[in-house]
Amino acid sequence: MSIRVLICDDQSLVRAGFRLVLENHADLKVVGEASNGEEAIHSAGRLQPDVVLMDIRMPVLDGIASTREITARHPARVLVLTTYDLDEYVYDALRAGASGFLLKDSPPRQLVDGIRAVAAGEALLAPTVTRRLIAEFARVRPAGGVRPAALDELTPREFDVLRLLARGLSNAEIADQLVLSDTTIKTHVAHILAKLGLRDRVQAVVLAYESGLVTPGRPPE
Repeated sequence: MSIRVLICDDQSLVRAGFRLVLENHADLKVVGEASNGEEAIHSAGRLQPDVVLMDIRMPVLDGIASTREITARHPARVLVLTTYDLDEYVYDALRAGASGFLLKDSPPRQLVDGIRAVAAGEALLAPTVTRRLIAEFARVRPAGGVRPAALDELTPREFDVLRLLARGLSNAEIADQLVLSDTTIKTHVAHILAKLGLRDRVQAVVLAYESGLVTPGRPPE
């Protein structure tokens, strides 16, 4: 079954370039395009894409506000496109519900693989990238926000996994530290996301820092 993709960018040449790349893959289907945030929201509801490629800087309504609306209303996953690595706006987009981000000048193969990963429910942030994101996120978005009540539903082991996950560790690295199998860690991560109502591990990282569960520079408890 094809992955339905909606392309949102205010530059027609950029949209055409993405479409050209994606249409060369049988498992990807471009179902529509949008040139601003309002069009993106409308198109997401009408076309029911699996993945939305979302430019951050767009007229009428920016990509951050559009991402927030789309992820609140629809099951579509949003993959943010940005010009600069770790652009400050990326953090706002992740907080709005985006499942990851790519640079606009990423190689075609990386774009295709990224869409497939996001559609499969994975976060498009490798552990090394997550660590960089954490460091920068902590710098521009201090921790200490309201602690979600849903955190009380986690078991002690799930708390252990969440803290390590928020440090940017991969499932294999978490399994090694806790002396558990990769499969067990994967199950714990799935339970954590379900209990906290999160889409993916990127959102778990954001929640852990904003709630003060994990503090930058301090080793996991």
